[in-house]
Amino acid sequence: MASASSGPDGTRTWREAADAALYGPGGFYRRPEGPAGHFRTSVHASPLFAGAVVELLRRVDAALGHPEELAFTDVGAGRGELVRAVLERCPQDLAARLRPYAVEIADRPAGLDPRVVWLEKVPEGVEGLLFANEWLDNVPVDVAEADGAGSARRVFVGEDGEEMLGEPVAGEDAAWLARWWPLEGAPPGSRAEIGHPRDAAWAHAVGSLRAGLAVAVDYAHERATRPPFGTLAGFRDGREVRPVPDGSCDITAHVALDACAAAGPGTGAAVTTQRRALHALGVDGGRPPLSLASSDPAAYVRALGTAGEAAELTAPGGLGGFGWLLQPVGDACAPVVAEVLGAPGGDGRGGSSGGAEKLFP
Repeated sequence: MASASSGPDGTRTWREAADAALYGPGGFYRRPEGPAGHFRTSVHASPLFAGAVVELLRRVDAALGHPEELAFTDVGAGRGELVRAVLERCPQDLAARLRPYAVEIADRPAGLDPRVVWLEKVPEGVEGLLFANEWLDNVPVDVAEADGAGSARRVFVGEDGEEMLGEPVAGEDAAWLARWWPLEGAPPGSRAEIGHPRDAAWAHAVGSLRAGLAVAVDYAHERATRPPFGTLAGFRDGREVRPVPDGSCDITAHVALDACAAAGPGTGAAVTTQRRALHALGVDGGRPPLSLASSDPAAYVRALGTAGEAAELTAPGGLGGFGWLLQPVGDACAPVVAEVLGAPGGDGRGGSSGGAEKLFP
């Protein structure tokens, strides 16, 4: 939980307000319908996504030498949709050694496979794959705005969503802005989300692994292309709405994955696009040959449906534009990262993906 910071007229910082609205008693992520009742992620879009995660898990297992126990940690597990799907698709020899963890603040859902260990915090000292799909965007952060003098000031918000500017940003927050999202001298009204709580959350998650690979998938941007007015948004019932920290809607902001990568322990982190990563893991949006329509119409229809799902997951302007941060822990999984990145300039299959990777030494 974020520490309280009272502002004028009973307002709070966005970090404190969003933390209470999302995770406090009666908060959005504790509601019975779960996130899937309000928005659709790659996990919900197609079982092909879980299939790609299984393929990545298989490669991590091989890189680690097929250990007696391999952890799969699903961070921000929602109602267990991804971990369920991974267990359903996991090869028998791997499933027998798999130790699945689901990390989520909400209560364990009914009917979840008893093999799944349901936790509020990431397990420590495990070996395997940690996968965080659309988790970091819901780690609450403060918002800063440039005032008329070009100085960055903290934004405070009331429970009704009304905002006002507070004191100038200082200390750790100012240092983070200066390095990753400068606002000093920016036009009045320019905004930034102060991402160091996400950096810390990611560093802790990666540090929980004894060996293996940590992956974060999220809406993302990098320093050279930060959005000038920030990305803070709300979602309710499948629609984008005004972000109001009263527990009625999701509150989210895109992630500075480059800052998270630099904060993570170890070396060899890389950021790429979901399009490139999924292509490298076998998700192909190509249409089936027309000849199949004549020889086996039912198979053609099934293949066409699969191709449509793959196309949605890898669309450059949609889910395919999500960022993937891959961070190996230890030397064994560095080749797995290289496999996902594929050849320079390619998409893991030798073609252009429309998205480049960035390596972090």
